[in-house]
Formats: sequence, structure tokens, C-alpha cells
Amino acid sequence: MTFGTLGTNGWYVTTLTVNWIVVDPESLILSTTGCEALTFAADSPPTTLTCKAVSDGGESTKSRTVKVDKTPPTVGSAASRPADMNGWYNHPLTVSFSATDDMAGVAAACASVPYGGPDNSGAVVAGTCRDNAGNVATAAFSLKYDATPPSVAALRTKAGNRRADITWQASPDTRLVEVSRAPGVNGAASSVVYSDRATAAHYRDLGLSAGRKYTYMVAVSDEAGNRAGQTVLHVGTGALLSPAPAQKVSSPPLLAWTPVKGATYYNVQLLRGRRVLSAWPAKTSLQLERTWVTNGRRQRLQPGVYRWYVWPGYGRLAASRYGRRLGGSTFVVPG
Repeated sequence: MTFGTLGTNGWYVTTLTVNWIVVDPESLILSTTGCEALTFAADSPPTTLTCKAVSDGGESTKSRTVKVDKTPPTVGSAASRPADMNGWYNHPLTVSFSATDDMAGVAAACASVPYGGPDNSGAVVAGTCRDNAGNVATAAFSLKYDATPPSVAALRTKAGNRRADITWQASPDTRLVEVSRAPGVNGAASSVVYSDRATAAHYRDLGLSAGRKYTYMVAVSDEAGNRAGQTVLHVGTGALLSPAPAQKVSSPPLLAWTPVKGATYYNVQLLRGRRVLSAWPAKTSLQLERTWVTNGRRQRLQPGVYRWYVWPGYGRLAASRYGRRLGGSTFVVPG
């Protein structure tokens, strides 16, 4: 008779006590060998027990094999691939579990558990393994998971004299900002012109060519290596800022230029084949109208290509004291 919990494959998974019952109703039992009660409190490999009884009517032998494994298997875990960046995973992975068992042995392959979210800096993947005795052990694999990229918005450029002021808004999880420009520096197709781990929101790019078209990309990355970006087109300008060279306008444009130190006014001349406007604003901008009068003649903003020039003026307007021309540019009124 045995007292214990039977697991699987004939293994006991709790303390086991084996009691032999020796009876012979018709004869006198003279002696027994190996029939004492035995208790297996510790794990035990397969052990054969034999009880022998002798009576005046003869002898009888009974054997039984017992095995005890009370200890669950030892479980380990491993990810199917290394973390993507800084200990973070940013796309799905599989966690595999393996086990060893010095007594009953491992029953079969342990579970493999996929993980693809949710985002969690303290995610836990649990897996189980079973030994041949039926003991079950569970292990946990901890990981950091973030598959959501940061965001960049409100990307804009503002023209300056052979420069571009780029501004943007990055989400709080941004850890790296890169600004690239195409065409790039020194003839390169594209160049990274700014890179910083700070959450900066602006950059000034210098040395642009007036009239040349540029594409800026602002890319942001988070700690897990997720990346997102936006692009914006920009036309380089000289001292004449707006409209951009050769820009098509659908309404009378605001002409704007960079200020000149000491200038008290500016002379603006507009040409369409011939000069159609000359004005002397005190500010660094001039809003064109659909019609205006020059030398007593009514002029109108008609379809075509317009060129415009600006000179700084000093002192009183009547003195006609001008500096070097700031530059010239064009805009287009579509037909």
C-alpha cells in the first residue's frame, strides 16, 4: 500500500510512504525480509523494493518499483532576437522558454510566447514548462516595448538672406532630432545639417543659393529607435525675401526684403518688360495693389513675369542718396 500523490508516468510528486501488508490466513508467517514501511521524503530515482515472507506453508516474494520527483523543473527564457535600441524592443518578438530537470526529465518542448504590444516599459511575458512527473514551473521574461514612433508637426521654413529658419514641434518622447537637406552640402545629394539629442525646435541653415529649391526633412527618434519625419519645400532667397524667386502668385503679393542699417527709406522698382512702378516705402515691405498709377498712367497687375529691385536710401528722400542695390528677384502672375 502506498500513500502519496501520483503524478504522470508513474512518478510520485509528494512524499511517498510504502507499507507492505503480509497476511496468510491458513499458515503461520515465520519471517519477513524487506517488508518494513519506507518513506521517501526526497526526490528518488526509480527504486525497486522487494518484500519476502516465509510461512510454514512456503514463501512469497513481491516487488514494486517506485520513483519520486517533487521538484519542478528549472526554467530559463530567451528572446528570439536582441533588443532594438537602448534595451527597448520596437517590433514583435518571441520569447522561448526551456527547462532542465535532473530527476524525471523534461516532458516536451516548453511554450514559446509572442509579444507585440501593448507598449510598456515593464512588460512581462510568462511561460510554463512541465517535467515527466507532471510538475509545472513558470518563468517570467521582462522587457521594454515601444512600437509607437514619436511625432513631428508644424514644420515650417522662413526665408532669410541666403538662409532658412526651420521650425517644428516634436512630441515629448523625442530623444534625437535630425535635419537633413537636399541638395546637400558640397555637391552631395543630401546632407544632415543638424543633429542633436536635445528637443530643439528650430534650426537656421546658412549658405543657400537664391532661387534654388531645397527639401528639408526633420526626423525625430525616440529612445526605442522609432523614427518619424516630415518634409517641407523651400526656395532660397537673397536679400529680397518674398515672394520667392519665380513664385507664382494668385493675388497682389507683399514684397519684402531684409533691412539695411541706417536706411531711412527704400526705392522699389517693378518691371514687366519696362518699368511699371517705382515706390519709396519707409518700411522693409511694400504691398502691391491690383491697379496703381505711375507717371499719370493707370497700371494693372497683368499675367506675366515681373522683376523687382530694391535700393536702400539714406537721409531725406529729396537728397536721393542711395546705397548699393540689395538685389533683384522675380514673381509670376499666371494667365
